[in-house]
Amino acid sequence: MADKGSQYQLYNDPWEFLNMMLKDIRQAEKYVYIETYKFGAGNIGERFRNVLTQIAKRGVEVKLLIDSWGTSVTISFFNELILHGGEVRFFQKIKFFIDFFTKNHRRNHRKLVIIDDKLVYLGSANIAGHSLNWRESVLRMSSPITKSFKRIFLEDFNNYNKYVFKKPYYIRLIKYKGFEIIRDVPSITRQRVKKRYEWLIRNARESVFIETPYFLPGFLLRKTMIAASKRGVNINIIIPRHSDIGLVDVIRNRYLGQLYKSKINIWYYSPCNLHSKIVLVDKNIFCIGSSNFDYRSFRYQHEIILQGSEKTITEQVEEHINNTLQHSEKFDFNEWSKRPFIQRLIEYIFIPFRHLF
Repeated sequence: MADKGSQYQLYNDPWEFLNMMLKDIRQAEKYVYIETYKFGAGNIGERFRNVLTQIAKRGVEVKLLIDSWGTSVTISFFNELILHGGEVRFFQKIKFFIDFFTKNHRRNHRKLVIIDDKLVYLGSANIAGHSLNWRESVLRMSSPITKSFKRIFLEDFNNYNKYVFKKPYYIRLIKYKGFEIIRDVPSITRQRVKKRYEWLIRNARESVFIETPYFLPGFLLRKTMIAASKRGVNINIIIPRHSDIGLVDVIRNRYLGQLYKSKINIWYYSPCNLHSKIVLVDKNIFCIGSSNFDYRSFRYQHEIILQGSEKTITEQVEEHINNTLQHSEKFDFNEWSKRPFIQRLIEYIFIPFRHLF
């Protein structure tokens, strides 16, 4: 990790970045904007709510956008914050009797904290207690690029309950001094993040490292990875031995044997759930953000990633990945080949529904 005074700091220890984030929020002078998929009702959620209420009392503008599917709290949880001027919105509330698997499945999975045009946090972690037991990836940036993330947040905040909107406008590429902000909105055809990953892998020369909790890549992504491996690129996929969604772990097995036969390295991270979402290409280009490596993120969710080649960040990403690999075990093809018939049957039954998980 970079020094504490660094302009760019990559965190993987949840306690460390949550405490740092709270410290930065307490010192806010103008505004704090938070966009998150999950906001827990436990100790961590209460700590954040209380700090946000405190700064709202002294006149700091507070805006909070939470996905209504992912979170467990209700609007009453924020009563005091709202009383002191804070604004809380829930992204697309659940509709039980109208298009349950279409409208309701389109979620806001982005994770951003923006403070005073000075700081932005983005990455994999939600504001919830379970993150404390997971391996995450959160980048803290002290940079004028914060203003770009501020504009993105305000667009999301204003469109929090819209089902139909101008998709090309809301996924336009944003470039800033060597960085690119890539966004996805629900779409079967556009899928900007997936297409960017395909392009990066297709143009990789030496290596590709992918850290993701949920690994359900589509045909074109698998084809691109296999082609890159055949031309000598060292492809590494790092996934948790056991994620928090057991059915995804079962379904992903359908792909692993084929990828292994194509000389793609597969690693199981064992200590806890690996929730980090990172891509590193040729140890020179990084991607970090909210998007998983699966159908659901690419097709149905509002996602955001940051791509760049800033050396200070790529070095930290490489260090993060090396540390992850030290606590990971290689995929065992023989073990995979001997998995029970019932497991193979479940894979076969659920693979057509992989975009729902």
